Amino acid sequence: MRTVRVLLAEDHAVVREGTRQIVEADPAIEVVGEAADGAEVVALAARLRPDVVLLDLHMPVLNGIEATRRIVEDAADARILILSAYDDEDYVAAALDAGASGYLLKSAHGHEVVAAIHAVAQGQVVMDARMARRALRRRDGPAADEPTPREIEVLRLAARGLRTKDIAAELGTSPRTIEAHFTSIFNRFGVTTRTEAVMHAAARRWIRHEGETDAR
Repeated sequence: MRTVRVLLAEDHAVVREGTRQIVEADPAIEVVGEAADGAEVVALAARLRPDVVLLDLHMPVLNGIEATRRIVEDAADARILILSAYDDEDYVAAALDAGASGYLLKSAHGHEVVAAIHAVAQGQVVMDARMARRALRRRDGPAADEPTPREIEVLRLAARGLRTKDIAAELGTSPRTIEAHFTSIFNRFGVTTRTEAVMHAAARRWIRHEGETDAR
């Protein structure tokens, strides 16, 4: 089996050291570097060209979402595996939208992390089993593609032509959260653009067509 070259990014030294011991117990994994903040991991990824970056979501200097975007741009061959303490669906969607290939919780067992490293190195997408089950339960309702109330609000504002930052301001949240909502909507509807998403929602009367009066 080809050795998988891994770059670790975790701001807590004791967690980073423990993670290194776990993954290096597998003879097919080599840890080629460690980073303690988001900017450092971006620089190391560009220089070391690892196969997989095992990345904490909340990092100093540069957060894990933005670090993922930059690594994907600068070191396109590297696969990003997020290892986070947070199971919020918006974080998961934002990480995948930024280019991550996997998302595991820090409650995962060591053998699960090792298996996920090998999986993403081979081009697979990996997600924590509990979050995957939650996503499936949400999709198993009477209308599998029906958006959540919050997604309907996002779509209604998008139909008015508002940009991401304007939608975020209108709803009192961050642009990154709005991007995460759009990622969820695209996956739910099976579309790739906002125009398609708005048309899909309007055709099913979840939002009004342009020019109609919204009775709600």
